[in-house]
Amino acid sequence: MSVAVVFPLTRVRPALEVVSGAPEVDVVIPVYNEERDLAQNVRRLHAYLRDEFPFAARITIADNASTDGTWSVAIRLAAELPNVRSLHLNEKGRGRALAAAWLTSDARVVAYMDVDLSTKLSALLPLVAPVLSGHSDVSIGSRLARGARVARGIKRELISRAYNMLLRLSLGVRFRDAQCGFKALRADVARRLLPQVQNRNWFFDTELLVVAERAGLRIHELEVDWADDPDSRVDIVATAMEDLRGIWRLATGRFADTAPHLPGQLGRFAAVGVLSTLAYVGLFWLLREVFPATVSNSVALAVTAVANTAANRRMTFGVRGSDRLLRDHAGGLVAFLIALVLTNLAILLLNALAPGTSPRVEIAVLIAVNALAAGARFLILRTLLFHLRRRPEPVS
Repeated sequence: MSVAVVFPLTRVRPALEVVSGAPEVDVVIPVYNEERDLAQNVRRLHAYLRDEFPFAARITIADNASTDGTWSVAIRLAAELPNVRSLHLNEKGRGRALAAAWLTSDARVVAYMDVDLSTKLSALLPLVAPVLSGHSDVSIGSRLARGARVARGIKRELISRAYNMLLRLSLGVRFRDAQCGFKALRADVARRLLPQVQNRNWFFDTELLVVAERAGLRIHELEVDWADDPDSRVDIVATAMEDLRGIWRLATGRFADTAPHLPGQLGRFAAVGVLSTLAYVGLFWLLREVFPATVSNSVALAVTAVANTAANRRMTFGVRGSDRLLRDHAGGLVAFLIALVLTNLAILLLNALAPGTSPRVEIAVLIAVNALAAGARFLILRTLLFHLRRRPEPVS
């Protein structure tokens, strides 16, 4: 017997009605407008769990406010297939769907994977085994670990690597791939961590891992074979904005002891940014007379990025001398790469949507995108530089 649940409820029907005894593993499939692929992929996962997976398992389809026929498909699957339940939320948000499903599960281990089954099903056992054995508290798939085999476009690859490098620099995390849609954790750990995770959308994965690592929990990272879904519903620009806001929130929390210095730093950073932007615009304008927009943008960014890092090093954060100079400029290089990817993507989109756009419009768009990238630059530089304190003068 299977069950369909609409969340939130004052009372959730217990999962013991679905399987005889609590399952070892509850695999959640968060979905939004996936009526086309949902049935075939859930059936495929169900067959694998029934025929090849050595532990008692349940599938939970967590529909977060779909507007097509996804919920109807989910109800039908829950009625037809044993050990499948469906859960519906009236608000969007992948993290919201996962939190609702995990908090209403009675399994020992809760997990999730994307509905497109981008990760090979054979990786599910290696994912949950360290958690079931007690070796690890959390287990995550990694597309960036050595040995992973990934098929996806260069744009997504660059964005993913830049994002995870930003996390390592700004938050000091040790895991390598925050957003791979393939994770598992002990249910009691999930119940302990979820109240501390504020984001309930795309940044949910990252924040969950940051909270887990800061709590001293053991995180196992598994290299995976991953094939990207070309029909992804992810809005890259909106997701990037949300991620930067989330990183800012976690980073400023990390530097809570230095919060009184933050307003002054922001003011000096903004002043350096204005001067740097003026230099960038002037150089871009000159180069644009000769070169294509992407080339002009890349050169102008590269030249001003070096000067920007040097100026922020001295003026914003008060760091002088050669101490950690290479490391600081390496951080500036990461910020430059993030800005380069975002601005060149903006140029390509602009050319595709409005061919023949004037350089003035290009500059306006690039200034706006650079303003977004400035948040990432501040986080990186603050992480690398603000920890440096002037040593106290020796007492004579």
